[in-house]
Amino acid sequence: MQNAPKVKIVIYRWAGAWGPFKVKIPCGECTLSVDIIQDTIANELAGIPVELKIKEWLTEWWKPLVKGGWHAPIVMVDNKVVSQGYALNRGILTEAVVKSYVKNSTISGNRVYGKLSCPHCIEAKHLLDKSNIDYYYHDVVQEPFSLYEMIARVKPIVGPKTPITVPQIWLNGQYVGGSHELSTHLNQ
Repeated sequence: MQNAPKVKIVIYRWAGAWGPFKVKIPCGECTLSVDIIQDTIANELAGIPVELKIKEWLTEWWKPLVKGGWHAPIVMVDNKVVSQGYALNRGILTEAVVKSYVKNSTISGNRVYGKLSCPHCIEAKHLLDKSNIDYYYHDVVQEPFSLYEMIARVKPIVGPKTPITVPQIWLNGQYVGGSHELSTHLNQ
């Protein structure tokens, strides 16, 4: 995958001061959300360029408010509120960051997104092996990043209402489709 600009993650935690008001008791869900964000960046989002900023909600309450965020902890990805008011769900963060990353990056090489129990995925891998084409295989059941990346890359191609199935295949960075389209492509 090609280099892309950093995905910006901002968390507004229950802290800070504004005029005569000052937060004296820290928020447990805010602290938990920061921990979840840092762990998700280190694990599920490893390899994605990310910039994390931790801000005090009361000191800058109007900044997330104009984007619809009013209840700390507020988590924003590239200036969009993805979670607020409760401890962050790491899947929501992963999906939002990957979706933002995909918008600014391209895919390269030969890739198959699939799952182990899928007969069409097995057939696609067999066709590629038979044609001596090296490829990267991404299991969308075992790898949340791969699932979110596949969906974010395919939906703009096939449309928002089209269900996404597996396999989804790219050759030399170009979208091919599923195993049937791969077979047609290889037979040309």
